[in-house]
Amino acid sequence: MKIAATALGVVLSAGMAMADMSVQLGGGWSGGKIPAGQQCKLNGGNGGTPPMRVSGVPAGAVWIVAYFNDKSYKPLSRNGGHGTIAFPVRGAVTDLPAVPGMTARLPGGAQVMAAAKASGKYASPGYLPPCSGGRNNRYSVDLKAIDKQGKVLDEIRDFTIGRY
Repeated sequence: MKIAATALGVVLSAGMAMADMSVQLGGGWSGGKIPAGQQCKLNGGNGGTPPMRVSGVPAGAVWIVAYFNDKSYKPLSRNGGHGTIAFPVRGAVTDLPAVPGMTARLPGGAQVMAAAKASGKYASPGYLPPCSGGRNNRYSVDLKAIDKQGKVLDEIRDFTIGRY
């Protein structure tokens, strides 16, 4: 199932109806130092998104849309500066698997909604792994649960995934 472009437009402009969604990182990600190897290829890694468990997903949600950002680097600090990935909802507790960076081909029904906003040697057709060269930049994710019409049902803003 593909998410219609019109649904993405609704996601970006929808009002904020909040409930009690929460997220936990997995796969060695703790919100502290980015795990070894999870940085971009330019910095010697082969990174992917952190695996995440989202709890409290509202009834009616069909996608969790993840907007990855580098909060320390203004051009990529918001609206999915490091890429926007949609993951299918699998229930009130939904596991978002790690997906590879630097590609638009994603497993498990995940889809690239918007490529990273970086250019030149940093350009990526999907998620751009942390690529600050170890300057202690803070990487975060905004998560939005959306229904089949594209309405935002709940969101988590500025959740720190780690520093690199």
